[in-house]
Amino acid sequence: MNVVTQLAPPETGPRSYFTTDHRRCDDEWAAVEAAAEAGAAAVASAFAAFESHTRRHFDLEENLLFPAVEAVMPHAAGPTGMMRAEHRQMRGVLDRMRSAADGGRIDELLDLGDTLLMVVQQHNMKEEGILYPMCEQSLRDTWASLVPRLPRD
Repeated sequence: MNVVTQLAPPETGPRSYFTTDHRRCDDEWAAVEAAAEAGAAAVASAFAAFESHTRRHFDLEENLLFPAVEAVMPHAAGPTGMMRAEHRQMRGVLDRMRSAADGGRIDELLDLGDTLLMVVQQHNMKEEGILYPMCEQSLRDTWASLVPRLPRD
């Protein structure tokens, strides 16, 4: 059984919350890889969870976190714009992965997952090392107003 990282409570701040969400996505991808030995049905189920959670993460950043930080730091639109572009790239790979999963092409899904993993690792380093600390500082006075809009699961 795979252990999935617990999501930090939103009250801990954007850095902790979104970083633990990255780890959850990583854990869910590991579950997809582990399910490969059990066959297409197990992979499809594990991939559905991974895909849903990963897309939710992108949506939370793009629809909540990024606009909030851009509202208080207009120059943040450069870094957040780059993150949005990378999300589009990753969504494209996820679409191809969905097609492979739907077709029962496990090897193709896993190969595409390796590609996604490389992009995700670079992307997450930028968010965790630059963007999230910037959000932590700039949203200090407004973060509490965003907390009710964040999932806790």
